[in-house]
Amino acid sequence: MDKGQKLRAIPAMDIVLGLEWVQSWLESLGRMRVKRIITRELSEIRRSILEDDGEFTPDDFRDSCLNAFASASRPLLRRVVNATGVVIHTNLGRSLIASEAVSAMSEIAGHYSNLEYDLKAGARGQRNSHVEDLLCALTGAESSFVVNNNAGAVMLALSALAKDSEVIVSRGELVEIGGSFRIPDIMELSGATLHEVGTTNRTHLYDYERAINESTKMLMKIHPSNFRIEGFTSSPERKELSRLAKEHGLIFMEDAGSGLIVDGEIIGLSSNSGEISIRECIESGADIVTFSGDKILGGPQIGGIAGKKKYIDRLKKYPLARALRCDKVTLAGFEATLRLYAQGKYDDIPTLRMIRRDVDGMKTQAESLAEMLRQKVKAEIRVVETEDATGGGSCPEIKLWGYGVAVKHETYGAGYIQKLLRGLDVPILCGARENEIVIHVRTLQDCDIDIITASLAGVLNA
Repeated sequence: MDKGQKLRAIPAMDIVLGLEWVQSWLESLGRMRVKRIITRELSEIRRSILEDDGEFTPDDFRDSCLNAFASASRPLLRRVVNATGVVIHTNLGRSLIASEAVSAMSEIAGHYSNLEYDLKAGARGQRNSHVEDLLCALTGAESSFVVNNNAGAVMLALSALAKDSEVIVSRGELVEIGGSFRIPDIMELSGATLHEVGTTNRTHLYDYERAINESTKMLMKIHPSNFRIEGFTSSPERKELSRLAKEHGLIFMEDAGSGLIVDGEIIGLSSNSGEISIRECIESGADIVTFSGDKILGGPQIGGIAGKKKYIDRLKKYPLARALRCDKVTLAGFEATLRLYAQGKYDDIPTLRMIRRDVDGMKTQAESLAEMLRQKVKAEIRVVETEDATGGGSCPEIKLWGYGVAVKHETYGAGYIQKLLRGLDVPILCGARENEIVIHVRTLQDCDIDIITASLAGVLNA
């Protein structure tokens, strides 16, 4: 059979749609979705015939379509089990949100709210008002504002306060973080002009001072994320930069990144973690501080801005602020998270609770999980020490020691087991070393234990 005959053997769309095994999916997926999937499968068959000399096989076509229908029937954004030991896992949605925040978000999502309505005055209100006082109380700032994420916060501050002007930044802080977020690119988009000073490893106060000219509007300090330089390094203290900015009538802005709003030692971070709280930045003289809500802060994705009222007022009125504003559900979750901080309920915030976890408690949990797995899974199972991580570009040099369960199968390699676990209805993401998978218990939720035991039994005992 030549290629032309093979192509003519492919059935038309209306014929395929009339098949019984297709009809059963029309209601659950919708006619347009089913047609789209069939079109894709038929196109692949045509490509195979033209390029690889394949052919149309009814049974293979049916199986391929049914697999595609089944896949399409499941939500693409799904919950997973994080057994990697990375608390703020960027690829897995960063921080988990506190149950109080989840409840608040659900309440506001399902009902009308006073998002932009002042109940006391009976007039239009401001959506930022729901979190501003709480944020100011926790950070010590005169005023605050929130937008949809920290990149937006940085962009807004630069656009509103330094457009068509120079912003002086140390070369050692011109970092790129996840998703190709580069400070020079953000600077260019904002309309500000980047003025680099110093060297990669050493920048002195006099480097900033010599660079100041009539076009300078701002001195900026940037959180290094995962980037660190060790050894022969130096950089000015915040108070020195603040004093220099004031002497020349400039704005001192800091992108604090991770969103630490309490003393790091309170949540289990040592003084050499590399993280500084928003309050410390403010007290050191920063006029504007930007930060993330979904990293160490442990709330929903949000970009916080705290600082001097005269500058925050300018941000609120700047046209870009409307394009970057937060939705009602995010604000509800953020307010609930801030209230937990105000009440000192740190362990009610999952991110803080996981960072603060007791090593002995994790060992006990790992031993319990290992015993459960030994009863159900045909594999070599042992409790092991693990090196976990805060994640999210925070505290990269701080090691979080924990415990986990290593599982080694006599037939399946670690990579293959990881692939099987990723393909489950509730995918499980875990570590691997020396041809065994490692389930880190630090990042497990209580409901994950039964899922892990049943899933491993299913994939390894087959």
